[in-house]
Amino acid sequence: MRWLSIILVTFVFVGCAPIKVQYDYDKNVDFSTYKTYQYFADMDTGLSTFDTKRLLDAIDLKMQTLGFKISETPDFYIDIKSKAFQTNQHSSVGVGLGGGGGHVGGGLSVGIPIGSSQTNAELTIDFVDHGKNQLFWQAKSTFSFNANQTPEQKEALFKTLVEKVLAEYPPKGL
Repeated sequence: MRWLSIILVTFVFVGCAPIKVQYDYDKNVDFSTYKTYQYFADMDTGLSTFDTKRLLDAIDLKMQTLGFKISETPDFYIDIKSKAFQTNQHSSVGVGLGGGGGHVGGGLSVGIPIGSSQTNAELTIDFVDHGKNQLFWQAKSTFSFNANQTPEQKEALFKTLVEKVLAEYPPKGL
């Protein structure tokens, strides 16, 4: 008896990649001495003008809720750098066919990629002591970034990003 069956059809859906953050800091710094901040005047964020403004607005809002004030004579400066990179989607649909009967057999297996490469961004935020001109805190984050998002979606992304990045500032337990 001949038969034909579909052995496997698998759809793998990969949602939005989470925001990942890594921190580093000088454990000998007294973080309680920092009350005011400013951005480096020659800062090149690597983002568009609009996205830079969205990011700085989100940082200002979060810093204010943490009790910091922007100042022309700051205790520390903030420097921001970013870079974009592509990652390949590893999602695929696998289809397998098999059949047999008597002395005849055969098979076919095909992997069909779904989607295309994804744009990710790495954002580095440095806090630099004004008097010492020395880095004392740094956060590096990676996240998915879609340049075709609406302005509102980008604004929400940067707010979420800043919330996550500054969640560990100042470092706990010092």
